[in-house]
Amino acid sequence: MAISVTPLDPDDQAALDEAYRAAVAAQAVDEPDLPPLCRRRFEAPLQHPMPGIDTRWTVARLDGVLAGWSRLYLHTLDNTENAGVELVVHPAYRRRGVGRALHEHGLRLLREHGGKRMIASTVTPLPGEEGREMPGAAFAAAVGARPALADVRRRLDVTVLDRPRLATLLTEASAVAAGYRVVRWGDHTPQEYVADVAYLEGRLLVDAPLGDLQWEQEQVDADRIRGRERALDARGVRRYSAGAVHEASGRLVAWSMLSLDASSTWHAWQQITIVDPDHRGHRLGLLTKIENLEHALAHEPELRAIDTYNAAENAHMIAINEQLGFRPAAGSTDWQLTI
Repeated sequence: MAISVTPLDPDDQAALDEAYRAAVAAQAVDEPDLPPLCRRRFEAPLQHPMPGIDTRWTVARLDGVLAGWSRLYLHTLDNTENAGVELVVHPAYRRRGVGRALHEHGLRLLREHGGKRMIASTVTPLPGEEGREMPGAAFAAAVGARPALADVRRRLDVTVLDRPRLATLLTEASAVAAGYRVVRWGDHTPQEYVADVAYLEGRLLVDAPLGDLQWEQEQVDADRIRGRERALDARGVRRYSAGAVHEASGRLVAWSMLSLDASSTWHAWQQITIVDPDHRGHRLGLLTKIENLEHALAHEPELRAIDTYNAAENAHMIAINEQLGFRPAAGSTDWQLTI
């Protein structure tokens, strides 16, 4: 049984097809309630990486058959000692050394880059699921990674959305948010708000619970925001945003975003929701989430489910999401391996 590990050739369409099929098969086993992986989003990092990310894509073959792949995301602008990693092994070829071969290759790449830490996310049990097999978590533990942050993926079932309750929550939030006005936009941030969005995005790693993850604050500016927008455009990701503008200063001080993959009409991800610390206490997080939910539903009539991740210790955001109707769907753990 021979395992070979090589960089993915972006011009090798057959290898891309095989890698995509492996990813779809793995997700169907590990996260069966999610929509099939979007092919356009899957391939886009080859030609359209996110700003500040050097993506190294590797494939592993078992007796000549593509059995798994990994992507190492090396950071070049900040957090340069860290690398995110995705590692996927087709369910038919697990427990044969494919994952470990990919992992060891990734470690070599990380060392060559001067990095010190690998960070990855896996599905883990919710309460009551302790007997469920979790191959990703077992593998992470086996290679020496440590659980650094517990997350929960929550889902909003849009088909049973309690619209009268949402309307009441919106009215109450709007009353507390006197002196602020709501703005909405689609894929691209209006120029007058891009600097404020950059500031809010840059605060995310300061404000969000990180557990034991070793991340430094990202240096985000307007150019980086525009670069991320271009990368998301290349992936075909549709975005909906709502923000709150402080009328006295004209600044955008709260922001919430939803996104849908190019291949999906029924499923969305609730992405960032963040409020400037100087403007907290006015229910702006709840206000922008509800406004943005209505914004997305107005443009996506087939939308049925929205998923989001929250750190298990992020009680404030969990409370907001549960008011909207989000309920636990899966456990998740961020693992950190220091070399």
